[in-house]
Amino acid sequence: MAQLQSLWIVRHGESAGNVLAYEAEAAGAELIDVPDRDPDVALSPTGRAQAEATARWFAALPEAERPEVVVVSPYLRTRQTAEPILAALGLPTRRDERLRDRELGVLDRLTSHGVRARMPQEAQRRDRLGKFYYRPPGGESWADVALRLRSLLGDLRRDHAGRRVLLVGHEALIFLLRYLLEELDEAALIALTRREVVGNCSVSGWRCGPDGRFTGVLFNHIDHLREQGTAATSEEEIDAEPV
Repeated sequence: MAQLQSLWIVRHGESAGNVLAYEAEAAGAELIDVPDRDPDVALSPTGRAQAEATARWFAALPEAERPEVVVVSPYLRTRQTAEPILAALGLPTRRDERLRDRELGVLDRLTSHGVRARMPQEAQRRDRLGKFYYRPPGGESWADVALRLRSLLGDLRRDHAGRRVLLVGHEALIFLLRYLLEELDEAALIALTRREVVGNCSVSGWRCGPDGRFTGVLFNHIDHLREQGTAATSEEEIDAEPV
């Protein structure tokens, strides 16, 4: 079976939506006051600085390790994150809607408190089904996102066999790539999501061995942001996903 040489993924930089979500959660509000559609939410000034720092990190890699192909979520915040990386590597962008963020349906823009206050039955249904299989009306479960990632991985293996590929996407995708590439089960994935907060502009990566199995080399790496003074605290990196 055709395989990639290596696979990287970068979470987008801090967005205006991340900032507003943190403020809403901290204030105990029910609604995150984001005026834009989720695909149109832009990076914050901090997010832009994080993207530049991440571009410098990739440019500093040995030439034999740098990505050769970059595939990006079509959302604005991911495209803006990818721009300096693509410029640093001298690569064109490829967009794929399968890298979009998880769709929250009727829960869109609600905080955790807002879901329980306005949609208590949905909160109870989510508690019963669990994080992985719960699908909000009009939205996606984590299992749904895993399915589109499986499709994308199949295409990447076929179209870019033997090459080094970088994805630029969203937090749930990073957890689910690890779930798929390292063959985790549901319990291990959920434990990972409780233990880790995936940082904005963090870098995660895997190498593929001769046996076709992926081995992690980095996960949630943000040293390049700390060095530049652009790393957010774990509280500032709060995910806008309410449940």
